[in-house]
Amino acid sequence: MKTMHLVREVRLGVENLLLHKLRSLLTLLGVVFGVGSVVAMLSVGEGASKEALDQIKRLGSTNLLISSVKPAKQQLQSQMSSFVSTYGLTYADHARIDEGLATVERTAPVKSMRQDASLHGRTIELRVIGTTPDWFDLVPREVLAGRELLDSDADRMGAVAVLTEFGARKLLATERTIGQTIRIGANAFEVVGIVRSMGGQAGQIQLPDDEIDVYIPLGIARAYYGDVNMRIATGSVDAEQVQLHQIIAQVDAIENVEAAAEAIEHMLARFHQKKDYITHVPLALLREAEAIKRRYNIVLGSIAGISLVVGGIGIMNIMLASVTERTREIGIRRAIGAKRRQIIAQFLIETVVLSTAGGIMGLAVGVLVPRLITTVSGMATILTPLGIVLPLLISASIGVVFGLYPAVRAAQVEPIVALRHE
Repeated sequence: MKTMHLVREVRLGVENLLLHKLRSLLTLLGVVFGVGSVVAMLSVGEGASKEALDQIKRLGSTNLLISSVKPAKQQLQSQMSSFVSTYGLTYADHARIDEGLATVERTAPVKSMRQDASLHGRTIELRVIGTTPDWFDLVPREVLAGRELLDSDADRMGAVAVLTEFGARKLLATERTIGQTIRIGANAFEVVGIVRSMGGQAGQIQLPDDEIDVYIPLGIARAYYGDVNMRIATGSVDAEQVQLHQIIAQVDAIENVEAAAEAIEHMLARFHQKKDYITHVPLALLREAEAIKRRYNIVLGSIAGISLVVGGIGIMNIMLASVTERTREIGIRRAIGAKRRQIIAQFLIETVVLSTAGGIMGLAVGVLVPRLITTVSGMATILTPLGIVLPLLISASIGVVFGLYPAVRAAQVEPIVALRHE
């Protein structure tokens, strides 16, 4: 019985709204754009945040990245031998970190340089990464063909190389892939594997891998290319001696990450006269990014919520006008026995129908806009269940909140006064 009564009241509310189609439609648009903007902004914010968080997670929550940094020129004067500037991490630093800290499970030393790679007349500049097999465990990437570097490669000083798919496509196009011999600089290497290209940045941190990388055993990198990199510019020669450009250290547990970072900082400070290294803690960066994501969503939601409030004010306006227009109708209903709560319920149902219909239409707009953004700009957008349910609940709530005052005002009209109203 109560269900039938509610259905009748909803049908009556819809009929009353349809008596003024244009006015109802214009009021509806306020809620439509409000809900649509909330859904769209939350989707864009979620997409941007997820992309940033995914990049940081790729660094590894239990990893530490210690990188060589070139200090200011005046700090280098005491370290310069002839025209060669010496700075950065050393092989001894790697040994101390690998063996001197109980919470560090394993490490991967990294020596990097840029060299031209060539095959049958095709040439491309690649970033050569001299490292150990542990690198592929600390910075996991999908193997597309062949294999990764092995301990046996280092033991036998094998001149082998693992290419990223970017380099493989440029150099090995129309050629067999695994087993092919390419030249990197003046030296020949056998291609033993191809891995997925990733690369990019996570916040202010350059990811350890790049899409133009080629990975070779660290011992081969030292033997073939040495520790001195020379850059010849117009009228000058700049040479740098850097033993290791980066050390990636994996800590045994998340709770030990920050303590291990401090221990490494203290250890390096004892053996480096100048600050020629920097330690990045992806876990701290991840926490900061998650906090920024929460604040970002709150700000976006608040800005979009203003549109919903404006739509709610529009609903209140039309319902107050409706109360004035229907004063005589209210008086007749009260005269034949309608109670005040029934009058309140009638007007509340109309406002909820109006706001809910606007919410559903706004949801369709909110789903369409992020897809257009993704199609046009390529920016990732993510529509979450919360981003759908929350705006709908807010729009329905706005119908109740902004419709309550007009409904109460309608119920307070005295029947005798209402019947005299023209």
